[in-house]
Formats: sequence, structure tokens, C-alpha cells
Amino acid sequence: MVTIKDVARVAGVSIATVSRVLNDNHKVGDACRARVKKVIKELGYQPNANAQALVSKTPSNIGVVTPKLSMTFFGTLAAGVEKTAREQHYKLLMANSLYETESELAAIASLRANNCHALILHSEYSDEKTLQKLADEMPGLVVINRYVPAIAHRCVWLDNQRGAMDATRYLLQRGHQKFAVITSIYQNGDPQVRLAGTKAALAEQGLQLQGVEESTANIEGGIQATEALLARGVPFSALLAYNDLMAVGAIHALFAAGLRVPEDVSVIGFDDLIVARACRPQLTTMHYPVEEMAAYAAQLAIEQSQPNAEMHAHRTHLFLPQLVERDSVADAPATTQTDKEKRQ
Repeated sequence: MVTIKDVARVAGVSIATVSRVLNDNHKVGDACRARVKKVIKELGYQPNANAQALVSKTPSNIGVVTPKLSMTFFGTLAAGVEKTAREQHYKLLMANSLYETESELAAIASLRANNCHALILHSEYSDEKTLQKLADEMPGLVVINRYVPAIAHRCVWLDNQRGAMDATRYLLQRGHQKFAVITSIYQNGDPQVRLAGTKAALAEQGLQLQGVEESTANIEGGIQATEALLARGVPFSALLAYNDLMAVGAIHALFAAGLRVPEDVSVIGFDDLIVARACRPQLTTMHYPVEEMAAYAAQLAIEQSQPNAEMHAHRTHLFLPQLVERDSVADAPATTQTDKEKRQ
């Protein structure tokens, strides 16, 4: 492996001079700088980012911890962090928490050991006291997709209740009166908040949900939850899904039961993932600006990780979802035939 000593020897300069070139120090002449850079390229030398950070006393790594990076939502989140990392010349390190508190804390410790002074954390199960303690220890820690009052200035979060209310009101405007919800079994707060938003919007019109089913937050879960609603004979013309994956599963289950989307049942998702545009009919959904939020969170983490950074204790970083109209929602069916009769 090529070392900094090899570069210095071939270029005929000191190790200190090579280090100055690597750190863009202005004390190196143009001719010498060009010669060192040429040797670096010819030898294929790769500087050690951690060593550079120790020399310059400036962190060069940013970390991101999510439950499962292979999931589309969290992959999109990581892409947002990477965008800012590239712009700010930071190296991105990533880790999975695997939906476990201990794994989450171990991932954070590992990234901190690798010089990640800036860190984006998607935490679903660590309690608020733990997150507050981590924030006290790490000025560059930013929590995404969760609001913790004690560290509100370090939280980048989405108004999930507002999103669910807007989706429900849109369906009400299309004339729907009978609503059902399929939601996630995961106890991370978001399912309950979105369900509360739907109930609140319906209550404004003196209406109640016809039925709610929980399952896993994926396509299979959407199929199972919708089949359970149909098996119970729940009457509904509008179906709100916890996320786009569950909504796609719902569409599969409805078509399998002989119901058309959106002619018989309108379906609306949440997130606006690529699958929302790939399915048929294309999915009406609430756009979750996760990539934009992650890029913003990364910038905030980098700023807060700097020495003598100003802490804005009263700042808030709230994002709002936006309705994206596509083809899976129509006006309420103009028929007196009951949903139950259709399915028989």
C-alpha cells in the first residue's frame, strides 16, 4: 500500500510538505504543489481521512444511522445525507440499527469512533432521555423524523398529523363518506399520529372510521390488512394506507376481490416513493420530502459540529407533506348498492 512517505520520497519533498498539499495549505508553492499532486496521482495514493482529520482538527466524516438501509425510504434518506456530504467534502459512513435499541447505540458508538462528529440519527425506539444524553455528548447529532421537545433544535421532523388530515380532507372533498385505514404495527409513533389525523378530519364532518386494520408496513402487509377489512364486511369507498407500500398491497387485494381502483374504492398512500409512480393505477399520495429533509439535517449536523458553533435553542425544523394527485382516487361512487353487496 502506498504511504505518504512514498509520495514524499518520489516527489523529493518532506512528509510535512505532502501533508500541506493534501490539506490545501497555502504555504506550498505552485510548482511544488503541482509536482506533489502529480506523484499522488501516479502512485495512486489514498490519504487516510481519519488521520487528516486529526491533523487538521476538523471532522471529515458524517454518519447516518437508520433501521434498515435496504428499505426504499431509508435509502432515500441516506441519499439526501450523501448529497450534502459531497457538497461539503465529507465522507459518508452508514450503519443499520435493525430496529433494536442496543444495535442503534452500538452503531452510534462505532461511527463516533470513526471520527463522525456530525451524525444523522433515525431513531424509533431509544427513549427521549437517551437521545437527550446523546445530544449533550455530540453537538453534531441531529435526530430526523422524530420530535423530542428537550432537543427540538436538533430535530428535523414531519407534521404527520397534518399530512393525514390533508389526505382525509381531500377524500372528503371528492364526496367520500365511508373511510377505512390500513396502518403499521410498528410502535414508532407515526402510525398513531397519522391515524389520529384521519380521525380528527372525519370528526370535523361528524363522521367516524368504518374500520382499521394493522399489519406490517410493506406490500404483503397492505394485502393482508385489506383482505381482513373485506373479510369483516367493512363498508368503505375510501382507503387510507400508512405508506405507499401498503397502498400498493391494498390495490392488489382490492382487484383480487373484484373491486376496481378508483371506480369502486379510492386509495391514497403516504411517502411518494418511486413505487407510487410505477404501480397501476398510479398512486395518489402524500409527498414526504425525506431526501430534502435529510440533506437539510446533514447541513445542520455539520454546522453544529463545528467548534464554537452557535446553538439556536429556539429554532424548529418542521417540514410539511404535500398532496400528489395521480390516478388512484376518484369521486365517491354514485350508487346505492352497498359495498358488502358488491363483494358477494
